[in-house]
Amino acid sequence: MKTHKVEQLVIATVGFFWCFLMWFSTAAFSPSIAAHYHLNIAELGLLASSAIWMAPIGRIIAGWAADRFGAPRTFAIILAGCGLVSIASAFTSSYEVLFIERVIVAIAGVSFVVGIQHVAQWFDASEIGTAEGLYAGTGNVGAGVGALVLPRLFGLDYQGAFLWLGVIALALAAWYLWRGEAARHETARHTARQSSDLRGTVFVWTRYIAIALMLAYAMSFGLEIAMNAWLPGYFSRGFHEAILALGFSSVVGVQIAAGTFAAVQSFSASLFRPFAGFMSDVFQRRGWTPMPFIAKTLPYAPRLHWLAIALILITLSMIALTIAGLAGSLPLSVIVLVLFGVFVSFGTGGTFALVPLLFPDRPGVAAGFIGGVSTAGGIVYPLIFAHSGNIHMGYLYAAVTMLIPFVLFYFWAARYERHPEEHGLFELPPPAAETEKA
Repeated sequence: MKTHKVEQLVIATVGFFWCFLMWFSTAAFSPSIAAHYHLNIAELGLLASSAIWMAPIGRIIAGWAADRFGAPRTFAIILAGCGLVSIASAFTSSYEVLFIERVIVAIAGVSFVVGIQHVAQWFDASEIGTAEGLYAGTGNVGAGVGALVLPRLFGLDYQGAFLWLGVIALALAAWYLWRGEAARHETARHTARQSSDLRGTVFVWTRYIAIALMLAYAMSFGLEIAMNAWLPGYFSRGFHEAILALGFSSVVGVQIAAGTFAAVQSFSASLFRPFAGFMSDVFQRRGWTPMPFIAKTLPYAPRLHWLAIALILITLSMIALTIAGLAGSLPLSVIVLVLFGVFVSFGTGGTFALVPLLFPDRPGVAAGFIGGVSTAGGIVYPLIFAHSGNIHMGYLYAAVTMLIPFVLFYFWAARYERHPEEHGLFELPPPAAETEKA
């Protein structure tokens, strides 16, 4: 089958976009689901966090499967399985059953690492930041589209939305199997398959720099998906009077308004992610290393510095969200949220501009660990937000207890001037390919 790297990027991006649309379709209808089943704020936080439950272990398995069996097969199984359960959830009347089904549909979120592996197998190191940024940024728009468009199309009819999302997912699964190709070169495909063993997995999981990147992704993408799930409920509760003053008085009106405000974070995080990957490439080409303490002589040192800048900006914007919320200013909160989304895109794009370069022979395993374990942050953050006493204070608590320690660990792990993969929880010589790369 004759194909091109651009076609493979398009296939992966469209599949990822639809998976994210399915993943966060529950959050898009959380106000109407909460009103229908009379959920309190703690239960709303549980519903928001449930979208992330399957992601940590699921992404680890999916990354390994992409290396082992190829991205097209793995991605098609995810699309088809989640699509079928989404269809089933459209005919459910019990909240308990609906909750379980939507947790299963949330497995669609593991598709990210499969696409990362797929794109990494087709693009060169000099363009990997931009390519991965285009893939992830465009795909991430699915979350924002869910919050912004689905309530307008279906109103309170979340069952109809779940039905059509599932039907189209089945069609996309067939397309991915038909046109998807695992790698540009058979050598790369063979290496990934052979490297997806226990030793390679342990090697990745125990390197300080891999752990630091996982934490960086937890405070960028993990935080992004937590906000995707949390923000519609946050705006409907935290700024209820302000939304009513805008003329949105019904449940569906409040849901549409809250979803619109929430979507600005997702759209800015998604739209700027290609730019974030591009900036990582720019830092690399121009050799910029402005941050103190971080290594400056590594072949990809400028990319480490770009990511460090992003992590600091994310932390500051979280603190600003609390300030805007306590001030009771809806416009200021939305403005800060736009900036927050941009900074998150810098973090997500910066992280996965590094991952394929650090672990070129096992991109799926590395993406599964870094992109998988990090999503546990998406479970923890909404619980902090929902149990902080004041609905606006959760952002500050999360910044102080989680984000600042993550940033400090990243600076510590990225300080080595020798190849970071030589440093880990215990001595483990890197595989031959990594040793030659160093």
